[in-house]
Amino acid sequence: MRRIDFSKDWKFAKEGEELNPVILPHDAMIHEQRDPKSIGGSGIAYFPGGKYIYEKVFHVPGELADKHVVLQFEGVYRNAKVTVNGVEAGGRPYGYIPFFIDMDKFLRYGEDNSIRVEADNSKVPNSRWYSGAGIYRPVWLYISDNAYIEPEGVRITTISYKPPKIHIDVAHHGGEVQFEILDGDKCLMQGSGDCVDIELPNAKLWSDEAPNLYNCHVILMKNGTAVDEWTETFGIRTIEWSNKGLFINGNETLLRGGCIHHDNGILGACSWPKSEERRVRILKENGYNAIRSAHNPPSPAMLDACDKYGMYVIDEMWDMWYQHKTKYDYASDFESCYKDDIQAVVSRDYNHPSIIMYSIGNEVGEPAEGKGLELERKLVKIFHSLDKSRPVTAGINLMILYMASKKKSVFNEEGENPADKQASSASKFNSTMFNMMVSRMGRLMNSFTKRSSVDKVTTPCLDALDIAGYNYASGRYPIEGQKHPDRIIFGSETFPQDIARNWIMVKKYPYLVGDFMWTAWDYIGEVGIGAWAYTPDAKTFSKPYPWLLADAGAIDILGNPGAEAAYAATVWGLRDKPYIGVQPVNRPRKSLIKAMWRGTNAIESWSWKNCDGNPAVVEVYSNQASVELFLNGRSIGKKKVRDCKAVYEIKYEPGMLMAVAYDTAGNETGKAQLASSSGTLRLRVAPEETAVRYGDIVYFDIALVGDNGIIECNDDRLLTVQVDGGTLLGFGSANSRTEEHYDAGRFTTYYGKAQAVVLANGDDMISLTITGESLNEETVSVSVDSFI
Repeated sequence: MRRIDFSKDWKFAKEGEELNPVILPHDAMIHEQRDPKSIGGSGIAYFPGGKYIYEKVFHVPGELADKHVVLQFEGVYRNAKVTVNGVEAGGRPYGYIPFFIDMDKFLRYGEDNSIRVEADNSKVPNSRWYSGAGIYRPVWLYISDNAYIEPEGVRITTISYKPPKIHIDVAHHGGEVQFEILDGDKCLMQGSGDCVDIELPNAKLWSDEAPNLYNCHVILMKNGTAVDEWTETFGIRTIEWSNKGLFINGNETLLRGGCIHHDNGILGACSWPKSEERRVRILKENGYNAIRSAHNPPSPAMLDACDKYGMYVIDEMWDMWYQHKTKYDYASDFESCYKDDIQAVVSRDYNHPSIIMYSIGNEVGEPAEGKGLELERKLVKIFHSLDKSRPVTAGINLMILYMASKKKSVFNEEGENPADKQASSASKFNSTMFNMMVSRMGRLMNSFTKRSSVDKVTTPCLDALDIAGYNYASGRYPIEGQKHPDRIIFGSETFPQDIARNWIMVKKYPYLVGDFMWTAWDYIGEVGIGAWAYTPDAKTFSKPYPWLLADAGAIDILGNPGAEAAYAATVWGLRDKPYIGVQPVNRPRKSLIKAMWRGTNAIESWSWKNCDGNPAVVEVYSNQASVELFLNGRSIGKKKVRDCKAVYEIKYEPGMLMAVAYDTAGNETGKAQLASSSGTLRLRVAPEETAVRYGDIVYFDIALVGDNGIIECNDDRLLTVQVDGGTLLGFGSANSRTEEHYDAGRFTTYYGKAQAVVLANGDDMISLTITGESLNEETVSVSVDSFI
């Protein structure tokens, strides 16, 4: 089928307001006014709910009367209802699932037609994190003759990797199937038939280390004429699993994983292909080889990027089943929709080699009761019936499951979190008391699960899965080999500060196949759960307005890796030189308040204006035996490295900070250094590309630097952006506690950094100008080309 971009020429309005032109993908929620009294609360960052209307008028030529037309929405959050020419045509309650509409019986040929989409997100909270709202993923129109290949109708299965052999299935109406396997422009083989096995003797395999991809070009012939065609990308990849480990193409594979939510930072929930690819690329550059799509199916663009870069994916379905976690969440629709949800996800995602597991849920308590356990087994069975090639897992919090068995659910039927009720009492603690309580809770979550009573309750649930995901249960890792010798497990959610201890166990126990930290990338909502903060309102689990971000990412919302990302890469053995991280020295240490989902707030900077003499905590990461720290040429001392880390407490003075790593024989193996900014502060604006295709987006990285080009972290300024030749989609920083808006064109830098994202939908040149108080005006340009 011919696929047409149908995301243009839409209009939008909040219910009761006037329609205006809108750019899709579109997140309606990110443009709402946050309110400290929002009933959505801290989970959705104090954004309100709303009901949103999208309309499009388009002409349907008369010659389409004998064609087949299908409309696809990749994702509409939530409770989508679609009408075509005033007639209800379809929709989907779950906001993360694609859906198709057969347009043939609704269209009026030779005249203008109208489509109306209602996205009803008015009842909040319906999510434990920021969901966004509206048509936040692309829309497509498929057109074909009456003989056609069905959308998502080409399935490619790897039969073996030695020799490389695949099976091709093509679902079609009428005609006869021909196909060719392409490596770029080179045709490897041709064949015919809609259900065939073929061998590709010299084909390269797909893995995280070598993500080789091929195209299967399918042509539908009728009376000797090609009437339809489709090209499907695939990789040759097998998955095997046992208590001996996880094997990709016969090679044991350890998952260096991170959990990620679906929003794209300053763009809100909008799923732009460039944004999804950029995120996967940055994650891969920082050592990750796997992501868990917490806690919903990812966008197709995200999966395409994972295929391209070699990123394994745990394709997760839901955060809840039939018991509510928030008052208005999907639990109300779950039992009537879960079969269709699974069918839609497997149909869409089957050909992605990056997907190595399906996850049927996150921290669900239902398997503690008979009905829930029966449902779990049914979900696993449905996935197996649709896709026998992939294992099924779930992120199971053993402590939550045990509590549910005692009728002490973490979430009640109203979707309230007991932690919220503890907030007022927690706020009465001083920072030391709060930090001690948080640290104790983290240890409790991991140690509690070792109890035999917990094992007894959770075993039926865990054994129903092909591979069991453990959320915060690393205390069980060493004992599972004896207690459950046939069980395969992985850390589906772990504290990032535990990565060194956890990775030792991943390498030691073959049945433990990986670790997924919470989280690899920061996100909107669940505000402040990972914040190391300095304001009194941080002494709560659910932080108040104006908190905006979780502040729990090893990489911030702009894509800047922090010390936690470098620490993980060091533990994984992927860095060849030490890393220097410095906890902010512009704050009084005694007031530091630490949240549970973060091990450090250090960043890679030794540039702190007006902080001379302030206490500075310097963290040096290395997988060598020892490190030595130098400040302006003076040795601060040599320290043994424990858990890939050495910590120094010194006084800040501008200049040069250097770390040297040594092996066990005392030989220098690598060094790293940080320098302070000097001279006049000025703006630096750097586009991430010098040329983009019309209709694509471009990222601009903005920094406050000295004459020596080094970023200054302690002189943040309010900036203003002006765009010519394009449309500003978002402008902001990684500040997790702010009242500023990403769509206002004005935002304050955070530790000297900001970011702008622009759509190339105007002239053949985008010009972006940044100004700020007492700063130079900086203008940069990016060329726009329709043929890139």
